[in-house]
Amino acid sequence: MIKHDNWLNAAALTGVLTLIPTIAFAQEETPVLNSGDTAWMLTATALVLFMTIPGLALFYGGMVRAKNVLSILMQCFAITALITVLWVLYGYSVAFSTAGMEQGVINLNSFIGGFDKMLLAGVTRESLTLAIPETVFATFQMTFAIITPALIVGAFAERMKFSALLVFMAIWFTLVYLPIAHMVWGGNGALMWDWGVIDFAGGTVVHINAGIAGLVAALVLGKRKGFPTTAMPPHNLSYTVIGASMLWVGWFGFNAGSAVAANESAGMAMLVTHSQRQWRLAWMFAEWLSHGKASVLGIASGAVAGLVAITPASGTAGPLGALAIGAASGIICFLASTKLKRKLGYDDALDVFGVHAVGGIIGALLTGVFAAASLGGAGLVEGMTIPGQLWIQTKAVLVTLIYTAILSYIILKLIDLTMGLRVNEEQETEGLDLSQHDERGYIL
Repeated sequence: MIKHDNWLNAAALTGVLTLIPTIAFAQEETPVLNSGDTAWMLTATALVLFMTIPGLALFYGGMVRAKNVLSILMQCFAITALITVLWVLYGYSVAFSTAGMEQGVINLNSFIGGFDKMLLAGVTRESLTLAIPETVFATFQMTFAIITPALIVGAFAERMKFSALLVFMAIWFTLVYLPIAHMVWGGNGALMWDWGVIDFAGGTVVHINAGIAGLVAALVLGKRKGFPTTAMPPHNLSYTVIGASMLWVGWFGFNAGSAVAANESAGMAMLVTHSQRQWRLAWMFAEWLSHGKASVLGIASGAVAGLVAITPASGTAGPLGALAIGAASGIICFLASTKLKRKLGYDDALDVFGVHAVGGIIGALLTGVFAAASLGGAGLVEGMTIPGQLWIQTKAVLVTLIYTAILSYIILKLIDLTMGLRVNEEQETEGLDLSQHDERGYIL
């Protein structure tokens, strides 16, 4: 059994909190820089950034129509730049400052961090988080903050104005991403942390968060012109496979890097992250049985779905648990992205909800099962049974879904009322590459 207050020291359940300096002080220990941990975290940080540009940009860019490929690449690139600036200005502080927090006491700082680290105040060459420079920790967390809003763009691809996108992402990052990140990863006194939620690398913070926001955005903007009667096939699946492969490799930084150390927790996270991906075959076989053929797009989507699902469990599940999570995600995400989507009729262009929200929910819930030592996991929070941990995971999922859905809807509607969200019909027909950027991503 692992005590919840000792997760950081063990680096077994989560590596994304700033609680360690406080614990270390209480125990009269002085953090010492570890060059091996630092080298690994520098590498992991680069891998996670690589997931967004160029990984996600190519993965999404290949799936849209040729007239919109540059718009997707531009959106991912611009979001990377925008979130970087906001992270330095106030994002890191609001997500990870521990000012005003006390375990078991619910106050404003249970939901958002303090403002004492704005403009990275106090983040010096000498300051440490765990055994790595705080500069490296802050940059690593920045890459998570970058990819989360970038994931959303796939849901409303081919129809949002670029100006509206920038405004939406800035506000959404501030009002949605930062509070959820703080509540889950903020340390003693943060709401969901005090509950005992296990989310090693971002099932709730990244994937459920982005997935439900994507669905809301797709519903608010409405369907693409011609959907679903007009065929809208991907223009270049080679890009998509290349992007999925980059995501595959980058995810080792995403999950194993969340140990914030080069240790046994990182090693197991890497193993389970890779081993469950073989259940991308589950999506492939489900599609094969359903449609008579296995597709390249299907196996690439299945790989990403499996990666999403293992993310929250990567620090606690063992290999067998990872295989079970991967199998469940492959089949259920396929059904959500095909049958459920057609039945409900929403136009989630690149299946952000079906892959990320559904996959994140599966992973977050099953984390509460396969963390159990009896099932090969690292152990539940001290005093917890599987049903108890499953209820905590369920509460975290519900809070994330409800909070993100409501705030995303309000933000989108306010932007629509003030500056408009969607390009006009002529611009949509022409394509966003030309109408928004006056460029072509292909040769006529």
